[in-house]
Amino acid sequence: MTAEAPRETLTTGAVPTHGRDTGPLDEPGEQVVVRAEAVSKLFAVEQGWFGRGKKDLRAVDNVSLAVHIGETVGLVGESGCGKSTFGRVLLRLLDPTYGRIRFEDTDITKMTQRELRPLRRRMQIIFQDPYSSLNPRMTVRQIVGEAIQIHDLAKNSRDEEDMVAALLAKVGLRADAMTRYPHEFSGGQRQRIGIARALAVMDKNTGGFVVCDEPISALDVSIQAQIVNLLQELQEELGLSYLFISHDLKVVEYVSHRVAVMYLGRIVEQASNKSLFERRHHPYTRALLSAIPVPDPARRRLRVLLEGDVPSPIDPPSACTFHPRCPKFQKGVCDVETPPLRELVPGSEHFVACHFPEDA
Repeated sequence: MTAEAPRETLTTGAVPTHGRDTGPLDEPGEQVVVRAEAVSKLFAVEQGWFGRGKKDLRAVDNVSLAVHIGETVGLVGESGCGKSTFGRVLLRLLDPTYGRIRFEDTDITKMTQRELRPLRRRMQIIFQDPYSSLNPRMTVRQIVGEAIQIHDLAKNSRDEEDMVAALLAKVGLRADAMTRYPHEFSGGQRQRIGIARALAVMDKNTGGFVVCDEPISALDVSIQAQIVNLLQELQEELGLSYLFISHDLKVVEYVSHRVAVMYLGRIVEQASNKSLFERRHHPYTRALLSAIPVPDPARRRLRVLLEGDVPSPIDPPSACTFHPRCPKFQKGVCDVETPPLRELVPGSEHFVACHFPEDA
């Protein structure tokens, strides 16, 4: 197997108790690279005998979110809450049912795939599973070089080979990996190949936007830190912006400038990294963060246990969709009126969708 280059910055198998242990994150630029405006994504679902009854599965429900140049926005929530669907909608891999998506200064909501092609050089995705996201019948050279061919970035075959070799070196793999197939690599090496593929068409002078869809969840703990640090190094070098989707809240705390919490297709809380992890206000956010393991027994936090399971997005609860599980539920309010995502204190940029937000 091809050896992976060591890139340790985050301690392998351990995430800092609060934030980064390697200094503060660089501040992102003010310019927005991608913006979702009241975006919803519905899927028609057939029910009953012979599919006679049809309902809409509301995977993403009226979500507005912006990512700035050089920024990492973490997106967290339980499985099935719509995180991955939202990421694909942002890239127009899925078409939004309602709402608008702007990439830089361009409205891409109604663009055809042909019109989107020039923008694809600055819009890419890193998939969750490196075992299924790479074509097993293609060599690494073909996998990484395919996008180079599509966008006609190489002068000839030799030039393409040099570009692929440079991309592999950038992600910590040797050039001789080009002749091998995905099954010959470990999970961490395969994810590096997936990252190289995403970067293959990126212009280092203009940066780009990358959806990182659970990029480390399928990897061993010993490899996760290497991939996280690699993504951060590439962000600094190429001026990339990330939507970082993950279940691992400590990793999200480590890599993100801002964090958005999603429940049943809606953003229920959104704030800067420090603000959210120090002063979470939504009951759902408090429950999520209370589940983070603490290595020091003396600092054991009080667990917030939620009753019941996540409701079906086909038939979600009325008004506030979290109210059947919420410890602060008040009848006649939470089950009648949908709480807007509002800023708690003017200028704090801490937004919560709750009628009765927690104090801290």
